[in-house]
Amino acid sequence: MAYASLSSTPRSFLPLRSVLPTMASFHSPKPVANQQLQDPSPSSSLEIIGSRRHLLSRFPSLQKPYTPFPVVGWNRHVETIFAAFFRSLPDVALRRECLRTRDDGSVALDWVSGDERRLPLDSPVLILLPGLTGGSDDTYVRHMLVRARNKGWRIVVFNSRGCANSPVTTAQFYSASFTADLCQVVDHVSTCYPKSNIYAVGWSLGANILVRYLGQESHNCPLSGAVSLCNPFNLVIADEDFHVGFNNVYDRALARALCNIFKKHALLFEGLGGEYDIPMTANAKSVRDFDQGLTRVSFGFKSVDDYYSNSSSSNSIEHVATPLLCIQAANDPIAPSRGIPREKIKENPNCLLIVTPQGGHLGWVAGSEAPFGAPWTDPVVMEFLENLDNEYASGTSNSFWNELHDVPQSSTSVTVSTQ
Repeated sequence: MAYASLSSTPRSFLPLRSVLPTMASFHSPKPVANQQLQDPSPSSSLEIIGSRRHLLSRFPSLQKPYTPFPVVGWNRHVETIFAAFFRSLPDVALRRECLRTRDDGSVALDWVSGDERRLPLDSPVLILLPGLTGGSDDTYVRHMLVRARNKGWRIVVFNSRGCANSPVTTAQFYSASFTADLCQVVDHVSTCYPKSNIYAVGWSLGANILVRYLGQESHNCPLSGAVSLCNPFNLVIADEDFHVGFNNVYDRALARALCNIFKKHALLFEGLGGEYDIPMTANAKSVRDFDQGLTRVSFGFKSVDDYYSNSSSSNSIEHVATPLLCIQAANDPIAPSRGIPREKIKENPNCLLIVTPQGGHLGWVAGSEAPFGAPWTDPVVMEFLENLDNEYASGTSNSFWNELHDVPQSSTSVTVSTQ
């Protein structure tokens, strides 16, 4: 299943390192039917969709052209792998809190150490949701954490069961469909900081879970805003593309990462009956094998395809009632452009979409900090969240979001030239 965090795989993963120098000569596959901007040239433009898209015109980060870093940013596989293995890792002291879930499972919440004393109690709180097998030690998570923390925000990384050495205490991990842990984390954070506005940012699988949560909670959602990045959206389409060409390298790497997490806790799964296939799970050669042997059974799905179809966050967009910014890369090999629910985003006045011409998966090696620094997306994310929070703080709640209340929901997309 294509909802991954390659940076959570071991940095010594030699097969990926060995192919990086030669990959600059690779060409991305030809676009398939109905797929926009599959692998555009570096001079292409941003695609922006949403009835409130003009709100983005005030963001300084979007006044400059999207300029991919030379060579690295011109091929989606090179960019994906480069970012996973060579992006810098900011040094941050974290304090871990283990939260017991209602089914006796456990998740790990990593807070910035000392912020419980340094920051005002009403500082905005940002929950970060990493991708599949990812956690607080991933580079893209750390860069976002540091940027938000430097703005005076309180940050907590939600490490799912088994990720970033989070304890596993029951015979259940997590899945693309599972929102119960996020519900409890948001409730817990809201209880700890009742005077704060709570926001969330999710990447890849974390983005899929976050958008599903937003749709599930709809008008009752306690979050004040959210950002989704590299979201696979349609997991059926993502799974189809995950088994084509070079994408098989990602599939094997992520399957290995899942197997490593499983093997650490294999004794919890001993003797399970029913449709569980523990040998397949322990030796999975693909993410689909892992989901077939364990995930889809744990969460009550009849088949892997049933699991993917009913876990896609594209089904949740129409119910989102919280301000949501989605950022995707048109050439993402793991979260395909053709799976983005453009029409649903366009029809929901609470949603905005930015699609960059390049970026790969969790890459976005562009902007002033390229090639080793923060992704191009980080300033955009913070400007979106800060604009929201400033409106709430000024007492004119939602004026930022509602200033274009009369703009038709069916507004067409606009492009921001990168020439």
